[in-house]
Amino acid sequence: MDAQSLPNLASLRSLEAAARLRSYTLAARELHVTHSAVSHQIRQLEAQLGVALFARSGTQMLPTPVCARLAARLRRSLGDLVEALGEAMGEAGASSMPLELSVMADFANVWLIPRLADLARAHPQIELSVRLHTGMAPPDPRSVDRGIWHRPVEAHDRRSVRLLEDQVIAVCSPGLTARHPGLTLGTLPQAPLLRFALRSWKEFFAAAGIDADEPAHGVIYSDAEALLRAALAGQGVAMVRRQMADAYLGRGDLVRIGDVEIRAQLDYFLSWREGHPRASTIHTFHDWLRQQLTAAPEPLGTGDDGRRT
Repeated sequence: MDAQSLPNLASLRSLEAAARLRSYTLAARELHVTHSAVSHQIRQLEAQLGVALFARSGTQMLPTPVCARLAARLRRSLGDLVEALGEAMGEAGASSMPLELSVMADFANVWLIPRLADLARAHPQIELSVRLHTGMAPPDPRSVDRGIWHRPVEAHDRRSVRLLEDQVIAVCSPGLTARHPGLTLGTLPQAPLLRFALRSWKEFFAAAGIDADEPAHGVIYSDAEALLRAALAGQGVAMVRRQMADAYLGRGDLVRIGDVEIRAQLDYFLSWREGHPRASTIHTFHDWLRQQLTAAPEPLGTGDDGRRT
């Protein structure tokens, strides 16, 4: 096949997306075209190549072995093409690299969003679109370029890396310590304790060598950010992730009770698709994220009255 008889780029992109997503509908949605357009382009390719590319199995369109091999090579080639075009645009001073990110709501609201101004300064070419996620299980990973979720994505074409291993500490507002003088690690069972649906005070007490049960009364929070806000508002002592509390501790909006810490039960994982066309942008964002995680805490937070300062 010579260069003049090569299939058009739109058809090749349709094949790669449909093979990866195993769906003409999802491929059409990703490429912002109609289902019939994807179907028509793939039929044209089959006629041009003289081979079957897909076989229907229930609601899925399964790539044939020939299609799977072709799609894998196309994926690499399209990625190289996008990076080359991005570099050319960057040299011309007109680069814009969109990146869709799905992220756990607590991590986004407490940690990520306050640092996005730094991302804009360091990498103005990255055009970030943020979607908040609250469920324990990741959303459809094919719907975004990258995700920060509590669980890794188990799929042959996905890569997941643990973003951080965090510890849980006990914190409260300075106003609470003023209302409860003498509050220490040993007197925690007598203090107003904020309850969290995914973590037990009994585990923390055991690590501290305190013989006490889980509090029987009080609001139970199912969202980590809401728990943190309650602590900042002076409602009680909370067990929170150190990574999320550090900035508030640094500026005095929170104080730590004792030095006991326990392992956080849930980690955060970064997930993305191998061979993604915007791999260069994804890795740039990853590098920035790791630098931020190892940097000193930034001053951000809310006071006892709940106002952001």
